[in-house]
Amino acid sequence: MKIDLSGKTALVTGASRGIGEAIARRLGEAGAHVICAARSAESVNKLAGEIGNASGLALDITAPDVRDRIGAVLKERGIDILVNNAGVTDDDLFIRMKPEAWTKVLHTNLDSAFHITQEIVKKMLRARWGRVINISSVVGLMGNPGQVNYASSKAALIGFTKSLALEIGSRNITVNAIAPGYISTAMTDALPDETREKLTERIALKRLGTTDDIAHSVVFLASEQASYITGTVLNVSGGLYT
Repeated sequence: MKIDLSGKTALVTGASRGIGEAIARRLGEAGAHVICAARSAESVNKLAGEIGNASGLALDITAPDVRDRIGAVLKERGIDILVNNAGVTDDDLFIRMKPEAWTKVLHTNLDSAFHITQEIVKKMLRARWGRVINISSVVGLMGNPGQVNYASSKAALIGFTKSLALEIGSRNITVNAIAPGYISTAMTDALPDETREKLTERIALKRLGTTDDIAHSVVFLASEQASYITGTVLNVSGGLYT
């Protein structure tokens, strides 16, 4: 099944590395113009150059002017596909968790999605077409010790997804979430072999996921082939959580 996103513009937050970078690359391969957004101008401009049909956007999603920055982009071109991917962790056991760690994670992972999505959806409503894809986490479905703040933010993003899907579905706009499991990144690659083995033992497919496992799921949800899917959470965890 070949997916053609020619003529569409996608904005991907957290696009400078890992899952976000893979999503940007695969959307570009499918023909979309990709706006690669992240804090580092150097990183996103380099990535955009490698993709070709892309542009870089230096964007701090937690900054007070994030709505203005998105508004400036929308004056130049419409955004058909929004991928809210950027996020952070600040782990600790709940009893020791600092209020600052709670606020930082919720502000970055949830509040930013609200501000960015609200600006972009206004234009999608006028265009009567759009795709909003939120990168949640399997942790938001099953919980995880030491990640009360992160799990809360990702679970809330699922509620955000389901409610928004009901509000704007009549305008031909779909809203879905993807819940990645353990994904092989630079961080997991640095784990001791014993730790990696324990992780894979918990996964039905007996391997960590790849960034492309998530990216291909995003491309599908962005396509016309997924036009009758909305308000759903796609669990891409290799059977870690069923």
